[in-house]
Amino acid sequence: MQNRMTDHLPNTELCRLNVEASVATVTLSRSEVFNALNAQLITELVEILNWTSSRSAAINKSLMDEDGNPFLRVIVLKSEGKHFCAGADVNMMRDAGAASPEENRRDSKRLDSLFNTLWSHPCFTICCVQGVALGGGAGLVSCADHVIGEPRTRIALSEGKLGILPAVIGPYVYRKIGSSQFRRLSMLASRVDSEEALRIGWVNDLVDDKEHFVETTKNMIDTVLTTGPMAVYESKKLALQFDMWTGTDEELRIWTLEKTSEMRESQEGQEGLSAFLERRPPEWSPK
Repeated sequence: MQNRMTDHLPNTELCRLNVEASVATVTLSRSEVFNALNAQLITELVEILNWTSSRSAAINKSLMDEDGNPFLRVIVLKSEGKHFCAGADVNMMRDAGAASPEENRRDSKRLDSLFNTLWSHPCFTICCVQGVALGGGAGLVSCADHVIGEPRTRIALSEGKLGILPAVIGPYVYRKIGSSQFRRLSMLASRVDSEEALRIGWVNDLVDDKEHFVETTKNMIDTVLTTGPMAVYESKKLALQFDMWTGTDEELRIWTLEKTSEMRESQEGQEGLSAFLERRPPEWSPK
């Protein structure tokens, strides 16, 4: 049975999900502790991301559900208050110090589930970052497809200050900013300001202040909605395939030829080519 957009939203306390047409907005709402990540918030975010993933246009290979409601194509991640996310909750860090190896592995697995679910989400993901994004907050930023910052934005792989490593978030940060920057910043564990974050690709857009997040986010959403939802999802998988490729260059060239043919023959590919030749917007593009 196909999931419907009218299904009950996940029941959460520390974050909120709002759905408007094909756009879902996820808001962290622990502003009293600068949206620090604890076990409950992590679990709730994973539940929301799984719920939205299963109701995405790409996974369902359809723009609408059985009732004619739009499936999701864009996820916006933001937070309340002064800071985006100050990293791990103090109590969670305290508990980790006294936890057994098995308990620490379980906590790390929960955290990785959050990052991987966001990073591999079939929708285009936009992250709005005000104030600081430290540790796990930097991990969330690194998993988003497009990041919008403001002058006060500061991002840091702060784990080194505690004598530990940004290992769980490492693969996602590494893919976002590259080997050299990840190595340097994980050793320094210092805060990167908004201008440097823009320069190294940790942030993709800067606005004058956080009040302009709405306008810039809307512009990005309008752009994304002109792209086929399957093309968005397949682009993510294409990048991962390149990252993991272990074959020869010749094998890669053959694989890309086959992938191109596959997409051209798909329903979305046929619609896109027809729309281009007929000089009309494709069915997924806003009219």
